[in-house]
Amino acid sequence: MPQQIRAFIAIELPDSLKDGLTKLQERLQEQAPPRAVRWVRPEGIHLTLKFLGPTPVDQIESLTEALISACAPFSPFTCTIGGLGCFPNPRRPRVIWVGVEEPTGVLQQMQRAIEDACADLGFKRERRGFHPHLTLGRLRDRTPSADLHTIGGLIQKMEIAPLGTLAVRGVSLIRSELRPTGAVYTTLREIDLEERL
Repeated sequence: MPQQIRAFIAIELPDSLKDGLTKLQERLQEQAPPRAVRWVRPEGIHLTLKFLGPTPVDQIESLTEALISACAPFSPFTCTIGGLGCFPNPRRPRVIWVGVEEPTGVLQQMQRAIEDACADLGFKRERRGFHPHLTLGRLRDRTPSADLHTIGGLIQKMEIAPLGTLAVRGVSLIRSELRPTGAVYTTLREIDLEERL
């Protein structure tokens, strides 16, 4: 294993949700301009909580311990998956996503605890606020403005039913290897959220 890996912390999705995301991608692909979007393979879609970037291999154990401590106060909880949107906005879409809703605030609290734990280990804090989402695709560079306009309009007008719920029972430390065929993900550690009676 190299001395550094590219890593992130995320909640992994069940196959039933990935199937729903696949069907939604297919609907979008039928209507979007060809070759304008690099679609994320459904098996590679996660709910990312913290992108770490280059991570020293010898820091994985201390990172795992920090995650266990950060997640200790939290019990399993549920999110609702649904709603279509894009970053930064429909006039200049760069990322197409499905929304993640968790009305009690526990997802935000857990993400903040993870952000703090990673900052204590020297990982840079994310400057942008946490906006939980599942990335479906990214607009290619040099996409013509007419195609951007078409995709922005498509996202605004497409009605989608809620895709279901995500039962959050743990978080994962995941390695990302960039290859010509796309990123390959390997789960390095899983931190369970303990059931509490």
